[in-house]
Amino acid sequence: MDALDTGLLILRVVTGITLAAHGYQKMFRGGRIAGTARWFDSIGMKPGRVHAYAASLTEMGTGLLFAAGLLTPLAASGMIAVMIVAAWTSHRRNGFFIVGDGWEYNMILAVIAFSVAVTGPGRYSVDHAIDCGILGAVGSGWTALIAGGVGIIAAIGQLVLFFRPPVAAE
Repeated sequence: MDALDTGLLILRVVTGITLAAHGYQKMFRGGRIAGTARWFDSIGMKPGRVHAYAASLTEMGTGLLFAAGLLTPLAASGMIAVMIVAAWTSHRRNGFFIVGDGWEYNMILAVIAFSVAVTGPGRYSVDHAIDCGILGAVGSGWTALIAGGVGIIAAIGQLVLFFRPPVAAE
């Protein structure tokens, strides 16, 4: 086994499964979709139910694709978008460190996703096995553009269209 490919495999699987678990818990644990929807409404992501499903399914879907190394730049772009939206809507007011519910965790996941899109998912990936070309096996400027550009544009679009932060009562 090549050390770089092994390292990319471990990084992809752990990061992807972690993100997928976050989506799973939003949908199936605690307050489930109804509770997640109420929380999204409370932070200003309207309508909350739509965003509860969108966040849950994006985290589960992109996390699993990323872990498998399948359509890696597209998976990375979804991860980047959902992490930017989470950082902006829920964590930015709390500072950097995750200990204080800051945006550190969101940044780390987005940077990992972007970095893997830049390098490519490695030989131990579905993209490599099926020779997925621009969408996977070898990192390039295009894969970076797809992941970073689409992720950032999608996040900005979602925030502009749907984020209506609550107004503090005076």
